[in-house]
Amino acid sequence: MRVRHLNCGSLQPVLTPGGLVCHVLLVETGDGLVLVDSGFGLRDVAEPRRRIGGARFLIRPVLDEAETAVRQVRALGYEPDDVRDVVLTHFDGDHAGGLADFPWARVHVTSAEADAARRPRNINERYRYLPAIREHRPELVEHRPDEGSVWRGFAAASEIVPGVVLIGLPGHTRGHAAVAVDAGERWILHAGDAFYHRGEVDGSGVFPRALMRSQMAIAHDRKRVRANHERLRELWAAADPGLTIVNAHDPELLRRARG
Repeated sequence: MRVRHLNCGSLQPVLTPGGLVCHVLLVETGDGLVLVDSGFGLRDVAEPRRRIGGARFLIRPVLDEAETAVRQVRALGYEPDDVRDVVLTHFDGDHAGGLADFPWARVHVTSAEADAARRPRNINERYRYLPAIREHRPELVEHRPDEGSVWRGFAAASEIVPGVVLIGLPGHTRGHAAVAVDAGERWILHAGDAFYHRGEVDGSGVFPRALMRSQMAIAHDRKRVRANHERLRELWAAADPGLTIVNAHDPELLRRARG
C-alpha cells in the first residue's frame, strides 16, 4: 500500500522551537483511501472558538485551509469521497477535527475512546472532548484491541482492514491507540500522542521540557505514558529497517518520513 505523510495542522505552542505538526497518514488501499487521524478540518478553521475551545491558546494552531486533509486529498488528485475509512489514534480535536469533512467515512476507534468521548468521567475528559467535533454524527466502528492478538510485542492489536492494525496504547487518553500500516517494504507505526518528541524515545533524552510538562499535564494515566515511552524506546533501539516509527506532532519525524 502506498502511504503519504501529510501535515494537517501546524501548531506554535510557546517554548517549542520549530513548532509542531499534525502528522496524518493517507493510505492507498485496494478499496479506496484510509486516513490515520484527520488533523484539523474546514470547520475548525471557520469556528476555532467553538470547535477547539480554550486549548487554542495553548497549542496556537495556524488554521490554514490548505493544510486540511480534504484540501490535500484534492490537491493530490483524489476525490474526498475516495476516503472510505478514518482510523483515529484518539478523539482530541487536533486529531479528529477533520472528520466532518468526510461525513460518509467509517471512523475506527477503540471502544474505550468512544466511551470517553461520549461519557467523559472527569474534568480532563470534559475539557478535551468537545461535542462539536462529533456533531455531524460520524459512523463509529468500535474496536477492542485487548481482545485481539500480539503485534511486535504489543499485547493488544486488531487488524481493521488488511494491512492496517489498531494497537491499544492507553495513557494519553483512556482509549488512545497507535496505528500500524503495511507500506510494503516496511511497516509504519503511527504512535499518535504516545510520545510528543523523538527525544523521548530515541535514547538521546533531548527534548523541549515544556512539551513533556504539557504531555503529562493532560495525560489520562501518567504511569502508562511512561510505560509506553519505555516500550517505544525498545523498538527504536532495535533499529529494525522494516519499521518506521512516527508520531503526531514531531516535525522532524514528518520530514524524515517524507524523505
